Amino acid sequence: MSEIITLHHRRSFRLRFIGKIAAGFALAVILLFLILPTLIVIPMSFGSAPYIEFPPSGMTLKWYGQYFGDPDWIAATLFSLRIAFFTTISATLVGTLAAVALVRGDLPGKSLVLGLALSPLIVPHIIIAIALFLFFAPLRLTGNFFGFLLAHTTLTVPYVVISVSAALQRFDPILEMAALNCGAGRGRAFFQVVLPQIAPGVITGAVFAFVSSFDEATVAFFISGIEGKTITRKLFEDIDYNLTPVVAVVSTISVAVSLLLMGAIRCAQTRKSS
Repeated sequence: MSEIITLHHRRSFRLRFIGKIAAGFALAVILLFLILPTLIVIPMSFGSAPYIEFPPSGMTLKWYGQYFGDPDWIAATLFSLRIAFFTTISATLVGTLAAVALVRGDLPGKSLVLGLALSPLIVPHIIIAIALFLFFAPLRLTGNFFGFLLAHTTLTVPYVVISVSAALQRFDPILEMAALNCGAGRGRAFFQVVLPQIAPGVITGAVFAFVSSFDEATVAFFISGIEGKTITRKLFEDIDYNLTPVVAVVSTISVAVSLLLMGAIRCAQTRKSS
Protein backbone atom coordinates (compact mmCIF):
# COMPACT_ATOMS: atom_id res chain seq x y z
CA MET A 1 0.00 0.00 0.00
CA SER A 2 2.78 2.39 0.93
CA GLU A 3 4.57 1.58 -2.35
CA ILE A 4 1.44 2.48 -4.32
CA ILE A 5 1.14 5.80 -2.46
CA THR A 6 4.83 6.50 -3.10
CA LEU A 7 4.43 5.76 -6.82
CA HIS A 8 1.37 8.00 -6.93
CA HIS A 9 3.29 10.88 -5.30
CA ARG A 10 6.19 10.44 -7.70
CA ARG A 11 3.88 10.45 -10.69
CA SER A 12 2.07 13.55 -9.39
CA PHE A 13 5.41 15.28 -8.80
CA ARG A 14 6.56 14.46 -12.34
CA LEU A 15 3.33 15.77 -13.84
CA ARG A 16 3.62 19.03 -11.88
CA PHE A 17 7.27 19.35 -12.90
CA ILE A 18 6.43 18.79 -16.58
CA GLY A 19 3.54 21.26 -16.29
CA LYS A 20 5.84 23.94 -14.85
CA ILE A 21 8.36 23.38 -17.63
CA ALA A 22 5.64 23.60 -20.29
CA ALA A 23 4.20 26.78 -18.73
CA GLY A 24 7.66 28.33 -18.47
CA PHE A 25 8.43 27.48 -22.09
CA ALA A 26 5.10 28.94 -23.27
CA LEU A 27 5.73 32.11 -21.26
CA ALA A 28 9.24 32.43 -22.73
CA VAL A 29 7.87 32.06 -26.28
CA ILE A 30 5.21 34.72 -25.66
CA LEU A 31 7.73 37.15 -24.16
CA LEU A 32 10.15 36.55 -27.03
CA PHE A 33 7.36 37.20 -29.53
CA LEU A 34 6.55 40.50 -27.80
CA ILE A 35 10.15 41.65 -27.33
CA LEU A 36 11.62 40.43 -30.63
CA PRO A 37 10.45 43.39 -32.79
CA THR A 38 12.09 45.78 -30.33
CA LEU A 39 15.31 43.80 -30.27
CA ILE A 40 15.47 43.64 -34.07
CA VAL A 41 15.36 47.44 -34.32
CA ILE A 42 18.64 47.81 -32.39
CA PRO A 43 20.97 46.06 -34.89
CA MET A 44 19.09 47.79 -37.73
CA SER A 45 20.22 51.15 -36.35
CA PHE A 46 23.86 50.11 -36.90
CA GLY A 47 23.36 48.85 -40.46
CA SER A 48 25.73 50.18 -43.13
CA ALA A 49 23.17 50.09 -45.97
CA PRO A 50 21.26 53.29 -46.86
CA TYR A 51 18.01 51.47 -46.14
CA ILE A 52 16.66 49.38 -43.27
CA GLU A 53 17.68 45.74 -43.45
CA PHE A 54 17.88 42.78 -41.13
CA PRO A 55 20.30 41.28 -40.57
CA PRO A 56 22.53 44.27 -41.37
CA SER A 57 25.21 43.65 -44.01
CA GLY A 58 27.69 45.81 -42.06
CA MET A 59 28.00 47.81 -38.87
CA THR A 60 28.46 51.58 -38.61
CA LEU A 61 27.68 54.56 -36.37
CA LYS A 62 26.98 56.74 -39.39
CA TRP A 63 23.25 56.96 -38.78
CA TYR A 64 23.69 58.00 -35.17
CA GLY A 65 25.92 60.82 -36.36
CA GLN A 66 23.34 61.77 -38.96
CA TYR A 67 20.62 61.86 -36.32
CA PHE A 68 22.57 64.04 -33.88
CA GLY A 69 23.71 66.28 -36.73
CA ASP A 70 20.25 66.83 -38.21
CA PRO A 71 18.69 70.06 -36.82
CA ASP A 72 15.17 68.85 -37.66
CA TRP A 73 15.55 65.64 -35.66
CA ILE A 74 17.17 67.46 -32.72
CA ALA A 75 14.46 70.14 -32.73
CA ALA A 76 11.72 67.48 -32.70
CA THR A 77 13.49 65.55 -29.93
CA LEU A 78 13.96 68.62 -27.74
CA PHE A 79 10.34 69.65 -28.34
CA SER A 80 9.14 66.20 -27.25
CA LEU A 81 11.40 66.21 -24.19
CA ARG A 82 10.16 69.64 -23.16
CA ILE A 83 6.55 68.60 -23.54
CA ALA A 84 7.15 65.32 -21.67
CA PHE A 85 8.94 67.11 -18.82
CA PHE A 86 6.22 69.68 -18.18
CA THR A 87 3.49 67.12 -18.82
CA THR A 88 5.03 64.97 -16.10
CA ILE A 89 4.89 67.87 -13.65
CA SER A 90 1.31 68.84 -14.44
CA ALA A 91 0.00 65.26 -14.64
CA THR A 92 1.70 64.33 -11.37
CA LEU A 93 0.20 67.29 -9.54
CA VAL A 94 -3.29 66.83 -10.97
CA GLY A 95 -3.22 63.02 -10.71
CA THR A 96 -1.94 62.99 -7.13
CA LEU A 97 -4.55 65.49 -5.95
CA ALA A 98 -7.27 63.57 -7.79
CA ALA A 99 -6.16 60.27 -6.25
CA VAL A 100 -6.16 61.75 -2.74
CA ALA A 101 -9.65 63.16 -3.29
CA LEU A 102 -10.96 59.89 -4.71
CA VAL A 103 -9.41 57.58 -2.10
CA ARG A 104 -9.50 59.71 1.04
CA GLY A 105 -12.34 62.11 0.28
CA ASP A 106 -16.10 61.72 0.44
CA LEU A 107 -17.04 63.01 -2.99
CA PRO A 108 -20.57 62.73 -4.39
CA GLY A 109 -20.52 60.69 -7.58
CA LYS A 110 -17.05 59.33 -6.84
CA SER A 111 -17.46 56.45 -9.30
CA LEU A 112 -18.43 58.84 -12.09
CA VAL A 113 -15.44 61.09 -11.37
CA LEU A 114 -13.12 58.08 -11.34
CA GLY A 115 -14.56 56.87 -14.64
CA LEU A 116 -14.01 60.28 -16.22
CA ALA A 117 -10.45 60.44 -14.88
CA LEU A 118 -9.61 57.04 -16.34
CA SER A 119 -11.54 57.50 -19.61
CA PRO A 120 -8.41 58.40 -21.67
CA LEU A 121 -7.24 54.82 -21.08
CA ILE A 122 -10.51 53.43 -22.47
CA VAL A 123 -11.46 55.81 -25.29
CA PRO A 124 -9.43 55.13 -28.48
CA HIS A 125 -6.74 57.77 -28.98
CA ILE A 126 -7.89 58.41 -32.53
CA ILE A 127 -11.24 59.62 -31.16
CA ILE A 128 -9.49 61.84 -28.61
CA ALA A 129 -7.16 63.15 -31.32
CA ILE A 130 -10.01 64.16 -33.61
CA ALA A 131 -11.90 65.81 -30.74
CA LEU A 132 -8.81 67.73 -29.59
CA PHE A 133 -8.04 68.87 -33.11
CA LEU A 134 -11.58 70.17 -33.64
CA PHE A 135 -11.46 71.91 -30.26
CA PHE A 136 -7.90 73.27 -30.50
CA ALA A 137 -7.91 74.45 -34.12
CA PRO A 138 -10.26 77.45 -33.62
CA LEU A 139 -8.28 78.40 -30.51
CA ARG A 140 -4.95 78.18 -32.40
CA LEU A 141 -3.62 75.60 -29.95
CA THR A 142 -2.41 73.19 -32.64
CA GLY A 143 1.33 73.02 -33.22
CA ASN A 144 2.31 74.88 -30.05
CA PHE A 145 3.62 73.93 -26.65
CA PHE A 146 0.55 74.87 -24.61
CA GLY A 147 -1.79 72.79 -26.75
CA PHE A 148 0.45 69.75 -26.43
CA LEU A 149 0.73 70.29 -22.67
CA LEU A 150 -3.06 70.27 -22.27
CA ALA A 151 -3.54 67.25 -24.53
CA HIS A 152 -0.76 65.14 -23.02
CA THR A 153 -1.75 66.02 -19.46
CA THR A 154 -5.23 64.73 -20.22
CA LEU A 155 -3.79 61.50 -21.60
CA THR A 156 -1.30 60.85 -18.79
CA VAL A 157 -3.25 61.80 -15.66
CA PRO A 158 -4.87 58.30 -15.46
CA TYR A 159 -1.46 56.65 -14.96
CA VAL A 160 -0.76 58.86 -11.96
CA VAL A 161 -4.26 58.37 -10.54
CA ILE A 162 -3.92 54.58 -10.72
CA SER A 163 -0.42 54.37 -9.19
CA VAL A 164 -1.05 56.93 -6.42
CA SER A 165 -4.45 55.41 -5.58
CA ALA A 166 -2.80 52.01 -5.17
CA ALA A 167 -0.18 53.54 -2.86
CA LEU A 168 -2.86 55.30 -0.81
CA GLN A 169 -4.81 52.06 -0.44
CA ARG A 170 -1.73 50.50 1.21
CA PHE A 171 -1.06 53.52 3.43
CA ASP A 172 -2.09 53.19 7.07
CA PRO A 173 -4.30 56.23 7.88
CA ILE A 174 -3.47 55.81 11.57
CA LEU A 175 -0.08 57.42 10.88
CA GLU A 176 -1.75 60.54 9.52
CA MET A 177 -4.19 60.61 12.44
CA ALA A 178 -1.27 60.39 14.86
CA ALA A 179 0.39 63.38 13.19
CA LEU A 180 -2.86 65.36 13.40
CA ASN A 181 -3.27 64.45 17.08
CA CYS A 182 0.28 65.70 17.72
CA GLY A 183 -0.67 69.15 16.43
CA ALA A 184 0.27 68.99 12.76
CA GLY A 185 -2.05 70.62 10.27
CA ARG A 186 -3.54 68.85 7.27
CA GLY A 187 -0.92 70.21 4.91
CA ARG A 188 2.03 69.40 7.16
CA ALA A 189 0.69 65.91 7.86
CA PHE A 190 0.33 65.24 4.16
CA PHE A 191 3.77 66.49 3.12
CA GLN A 192 5.70 65.04 6.08
CA VAL A 193 3.81 61.79 6.72
CA VAL A 194 1.60 60.77 3.78
CA LEU A 195 3.69 61.91 0.82
CA PRO A 196 6.93 60.16 1.87
CA GLN A 197 4.99 56.90 2.27
CA ILE A 198 3.30 57.10 -1.14
CA ALA A 199 6.37 58.51 -2.92
CA PRO A 200 7.06 55.27 -4.87
CA GLY A 201 3.54 55.42 -6.30
CA VAL A 202 3.96 59.09 -7.22
CA ILE A 203 7.33 58.39 -8.87
CA THR A 204 5.89 55.44 -10.79
CA GLY A 205 3.01 57.54 -12.08
CA ALA A 206 5.39 60.36 -13.03
CA VAL A 207 7.65 58.01 -15.00
CA PHE A 208 4.71 56.47 -16.83
CA ALA A 209 3.44 59.98 -17.60
CA PHE A 210 6.81 60.97 -19.06
CA VAL A 211 7.16 57.84 -21.18
CA SER A 212 3.55 58.03 -22.37
CA SER A 213 3.94 61.69 -23.34
CA PHE A 214 7.29 61.20 -25.08
CA ASP A 215 6.09 58.17 -27.08
CA GLU A 216 2.56 59.40 -27.85
CA ALA A 217 1.95 59.38 -31.61
CA THR A 218 -1.76 59.49 -32.51
CA VAL A 219 -2.73 62.79 -30.89
CA ALA A 220 0.63 64.32 -31.87
CA PHE A 221 -0.06 63.48 -35.52
CA PHE A 222 -3.28 65.53 -35.42
CA ILE A 223 -2.20 68.57 -33.39
CA SER A 224 1.40 68.96 -34.60
CA GLY A 225 2.29 71.91 -36.80
CA ILE A 226 5.13 72.86 -39.12
CA GLU A 227 7.25 74.22 -36.27
CA GLY A 228 5.74 72.47 -33.24
CA LYS A 229 6.51 68.91 -34.26
CA THR A 230 7.17 66.01 -31.90
CA ILE A 231 9.65 63.23 -32.52
CA THR A 232 6.83 60.76 -33.17
CA ARG A 233 5.34 63.01 -35.89
CA LYS A 234 8.79 63.41 -37.43
CA LEU A 235 9.18 59.63 -37.27
CA PHE A 236 5.92 59.13 -39.19
CA GLU A 237 7.03 61.58 -41.87
CA ASP A 238 10.38 59.88 -42.38
CA ILE A 239 8.74 56.45 -42.56
CA ASP A 240 6.56 57.75 -45.41
CA TYR A 241 9.12 59.79 -47.37
CA ASN A 242 12.67 59.08 -46.17
CA LEU A 243 12.96 55.56 -44.78
CA THR A 244 16.59 55.27 -43.65
CA PRO A 245 18.24 53.60 -40.62
CA VAL A 246 17.88 56.95 -38.83
CA VAL A 247 14.33 55.78 -38.09
CA ALA A 248 15.80 52.73 -36.34
CA VAL A 249 18.20 55.01 -34.45
CA VAL A 250 15.29 57.07 -33.11
CA SER A 251 13.41 53.91 -32.15
CA THR A 252 16.49 52.54 -30.35
CA ILE A 253 16.96 55.79 -28.42
CA SER A 254 13.28 55.79 -27.42
CA VAL A 255 13.55 52.20 -26.18
CA ALA A 256 16.71 53.06 -24.23
CA VAL A 257 15.04 56.04 -22.55
CA SER A 258 12.03 53.91 -21.59
CA LEU A 259 14.22 51.14 -20.16
CA LEU A 260 16.31 53.62 -18.15
CA LEU A 261 13.19 55.17 -16.64
CA MET A 262 11.69 51.78 -15.83
CA GLY A 263 15.00 50.86 -14.20
CA ALA A 264 14.78 54.04 -12.14
CA ILE A 265 11.34 52.96 -10.92
CA ARG A 266 12.72 49.58 -9.90
CA CYS A 267 15.63 51.17 -8.04
CA ALA A 268 13.29 53.53 -6.20
CA GLN A 269 11.04 50.64 -5.19
CA THR A 270 14.01 48.55 -4.04
CA ARG A 271 15.41 51.37 -1.90
CA LYS A 272 11.98 52.02 -0.39
CA SER A 273 11.48 48.35 0.54
CA SER A 274 14.96 48.08 2.04
